[in-house]
Amino acid sequence: MTVLDKLAGALDRRDEQPNVDLAEDIAARNDLAAVNELANAVRSGPTRQANDAIKVLYEIGARRPELIAEQCPVFVEALRSGNNRKVWGAMTAIDTVAERRAANLVAELPAIIAAADRGSVIAKDHCNSILVKLARAGYGDLAVPILVERLRTAAPNQFPTYAEAIAPVLTPESRPGFLAVLRERVGSMLQESKRRRVEKVMAKLNG
Repeated sequence: MTVLDKLAGALDRRDEQPNVDLAEDIAARNDLAAVNELANAVRSGPTRQANDAIKVLYEIGARRPELIAEQCPVFVEALRSGNNRKVWGAMTAIDTVAERRAANLVAELPAIIAAADRGSVIAKDHCNSILVKLARAGYGDLAVPILVERLRTAAPNQFPTYAEAIAPVLTPESRPGFLAVLRERVGSMLQESKRRRVEKVMAKLNG
């Protein structure tokens, strides 16, 4: 039985538990051969197999990011897919290795941002997280202005979370623009709990 025979679809399962179990097993055994087989399935396998494979890979990444770090080219390629599940799965996988592969991923930011812009909320959430991690890895001068600009048009539900994540990685140059975006948006926030979260970020930066 190959690793692909253990995917949920191959087992005729509709739930994700076989994929999670497989990820835990591969991570525990440090099985790079299995990771390579899964990456090949993402690149060229049928839709269900590719979807299962990307799920296993990002679950491995959540546990042992170093095992999937070399697969960044596969994940970036998957961002251009017309399969939304593959796109946000690839974005999730990239998120798990963003700090380890920051130098490589900086060059792929146009593809990452384009995928987020046409993708789901999950893709946008992971794009924001990737940019924050790139900023933490020493690319703040590039990543933070993008974060601030994207925050300007972020959905109300995501706005407080994004603001809280961006605040710790602000560069001195980006701080005034960031605060301006918060002031611009906070007054229109209808949900009090979300408004208070934004006000807390503003108070901390102004304190």
